[in-house]
Amino acid sequence: MSSNAPHSSMRRYVIAAIAAIGCLLPAACDVAAASPGYHNDRPGQGQQDGRDNSGGPRTGTNSTGANSTGAASTSAAESTDEQGNQGQAQGEGQGEGQAQGEGQGQGNPGDDPANGASVAPTVDASASAAATVAPAAGANNGLDVLARDCSKSKLTPHDGFQKAPACVSTAFGEVAAAGNDPTLLITDSPRFVRPNTAFTLKVSTRNLIRDRFLGAAVGGYYLESSVLKNGIQRGHFHTACRMLSNLRSAPAPDPVPAFFVATQDNGGGATPDTVTVNVDKGLPTRGIAQCAVWAGDGSHRIPMMERANQTPAFDAVRILVG
Repeated sequence: MSSNAPHSSMRRYVIAAIAAIGCLLPAACDVAAASPGYHNDRPGQGQQDGRDNSGGPRTGTNSTGANSTGAASTSAAESTDEQGNQGQAQGEGQGEGQAQGEGQGQGNPGDDPANGASVAPTVDASASAAATVAPAAGANNGLDVLARDCSKSKLTPHDGFQKAPACVSTAFGEVAAAGNDPTLLITDSPRFVRPNTAFTLKVSTRNLIRDRFLGAAVGGYYLESSVLKNGIQRGHFHTACRMLSNLRSAPAPDPVPAFFVATQDNGGGATPDTVTVNVDKGLPTRGIAQCAVWAGDGSHRIPMMERANQTPAFDAVRILVG
């Protein structure tokens, strides 16, 4: 009896040791490994520790980057199953089940800017796909189009004067190739001016022939279709300064600006050049002014762009008046 007791105790010790070692293996102790993991806060990479109750790696962890629509991805507070709809995960290593987001908006370590890789911007694929032949009026490319003309509008037809609401039946007209689309930039402006004191803005334009201007006051507003000359937009550009009542909400659209001028000097073209705009009487009151410039075709509309993801020809600066 006494000789067998040590052997029995030894067997129990060995069995307990084997069980303890077994629990260290990923497939042996699912209950212990099913505890919630952690989320890595590094942009573009989400991680979780642990495995699910089936013994497989947890999937669908979230990154802090943007998804394919440009919106922020779902927060880490969501359940693992909900996060699984946002991305794919790969288990790596025994006992950790490390997950790395794959797909748009969820990167892997190679996508981390800290590793020297660039982050690809979200691209609207439809913006670069253009039909080679204009679709028939009834086809609408299979889209739910609300209107293509004023035939069903209940508004008064626009007559070229600055009156609204109305419906403009003037055709859009000609649009330049992407490389010939107009652009402009305010290249020089003051940061501070005194009230009622003249100052200047310098504006550079590219791909804009400044030779076309139908007076809006005499009925030329939205009256003419867009026209190109040798593939370059014909038109002009506007400059306006308005005083902002606050910086926390968008300003009212209807007040007349403190300063406005349209520049049609028969200059410009494909090569960038610079025009000096004189705000000859300055701005009337203390505060913060928004001075903006934007291109116009012959009938004052901002020129069209070949693609939806191109920036139109406009720019703006803030100037302190005091």
